[in-house]
Amino acid sequence: MLNTIIGEVLPLTIAIAISPLSIVAVVLMLLSPRAKQTGPGFFLGWLLGIAVPVTVSVLIAGLLPEQAATGGKSVAQAITHFVLAALMLLLALKGWRGRPKPGEDAPLPKWMSAIDSFTFGRALGLGLLLSGPRPKNLLIAASAGVIIGSAGLSAGQATIATAVFIGCAVSTVLIPVGAYFLAADRLRPALESLHRWLARENAIITTVLLTVMGALMLGKGIAAL
Repeated sequence: MLNTIIGEVLPLTIAIAISPLSIVAVVLMLLSPRAKQTGPGFFLGWLLGIAVPVTVSVLIAGLLPEQAATGGKSVAQAITHFVLAALMLLLALKGWRGRPKPGEDAPLPKWMSAIDSFTFGRALGLGLLLSGPRPKNLLIAASAGVIIGSAGLSAGQATIATAVFIGCAVSTVLIPVGAYFLAADRLRPALESLHRWLARENAIITTVLLTVMGALMLGKGIAAL
């Protein structure tokens, strides 16, 4: 049962892990003069911003009516999946409409130009702001929470499944930070190239991810009926 639930939530981690804005942010942190402070600070904020909502979602989802032992379906779970799917697809549509036109440069947040002056505390705060409060991440966390919390797992199994989800979701921030401390100079050209590409394709990547996740949640809602 545990392996099945982990298999269900792993695809959802992709929408958080491959978040262009967060990867651009951590890349800029690692290219800044205070990389050894701002990189870990941003990671810690990002970790907390993901861990808290998904944990809360798991606890709340545990209050939903459980499926019958004979394999009966839960209408409450189906409705939850449908609502999450609709919200994801709406965000995807909004992102697609707001994408830069051909030949236009993607607008970048003003905080990016101030990263060179960031301290550990400011980097931590930015990590929190870019993870927890963002609608996309909250929806993904809620989706994972519904799957884990409503699966009838023991407390230990639910903890493991939640930890796996969090670990995979933050991996794309953790790996660059860890790699920086091992080979900072060799990573710089790759980080600069990655930054330019993600900044340019941010809207399209996010739209595709949200569309796929929305379709996935729609399928789970239909399966729960």
